Amino acid sequence: MNSKQRWMGGVVLLGGGVLLAALLLKGKEEIYQNELKTPELAAQVTQQKPAPEGEMVQLQALTVDVETEKRLLEEQRRGREKAVAEQEARAAEFLVMQQQAEADAARKAAEEYAALNAHRSGAQQSSDNIPPELVEDEKVKQKRLADEKLLAQKKLDQQKAQQQRTDADKKTVEDKRKAEADKKLADMKAAEKKAVEKKAADDKAKHDAEVKRKAAEKHEAEKKAEAEQKALAEKKKAEAAKKAEAEKARDLLENGDKQWMVQVALAANEANADAVASKLRAKGYKVTKSPTSKGVRIMVGPSKNRDAADAARKKINNDESLGMKSAWVIEWVPLDKR
Repeated sequence: MNSKQRWMGGVVLLGGGVLLAALLLKGKEEIYQNELKTPELAAQVTQQKPAPEGEMVQLQALTVDVETEKRLLEEQRRGREKAVAEQEARAAEFLVMQQQAEADAARKAAEEYAALNAHRSGAQQSSDNIPPELVEDEKVKQKRLADEKLLAQKKLDQQKAQQQRTDADKKTVEDKRKAEADKKLADMKAAEKKAVEKKAADDKAKHDAEVKRKAAEKHEAEKKAEAEQKALAEKKKAEAAKKAEAEKARDLLENGDKQWMVQVALAANEANADAVASKLRAKGYKVTKSPTSKGVRIMVGPSKNRDAADAARKKINNDESLGMKSAWVIEWVPLDKR
């Protein structure tokens, strides 16, 4: 009878161990599958196409990625907690079933032993008549059950510790990822701020250059206008001087006494007359110009007598640098005295 009881107890323990191992493996497999899905989902959610060069980076996509990843991590944490709770419940249920089976086996063995004694003695035996070896086996069984329960509790504690370490690692990874995301966001904001500042600086430099260019153009225009006004004033001044000289010569020729003049040439216009007069003045002659209906008369003099005028004529005709061979002496009489 003791051998049969031991055999039944061994079968129950073997079956319980197989069931417990199956439950533990299934729970670990579920946790492993959830951990495998985490980086894939995070990678799918956070994957973004890089922005082309020179294009403004969108900041909203990064916020959506971080929030979505947080939500996925929270769902996975709840799933792991649920799986662990289910695994603990199944393990506790298995322990209850195992204890019930062992109690049933012990009860059945006691009943068979009591029935056998009743068949031998023909009387009912109490539980106090159980052989010492059976009592000893019961103590061993209780100790074994206590050891198994302690071992199961130890395994559950190890699983909880492992889960806590896993959660801590996940939290560390999540914190690190969040810190990297925050740093990336800060870098993006800094780059955007730098780009805005650079654009503002470029616009200011462009504006300053434009203002400087306009100021230079205005200064150049004012300088040009001033030069034109100065040239115009000098031209008017020269014309006024020429007009005054002509009036003086006309007054001298028309209103003075009878004088002798050396007529050097008859210029077609005022410019030619000025050129001839300049040559004569360069030689020290006193030149007088008088406009006529045929042109501008250029004369040297006046002289008080004809001999002086003729001597001046010869000198002019013989001066090869002047090239005036046709000079002649004329008697100049003012118009009002002719």
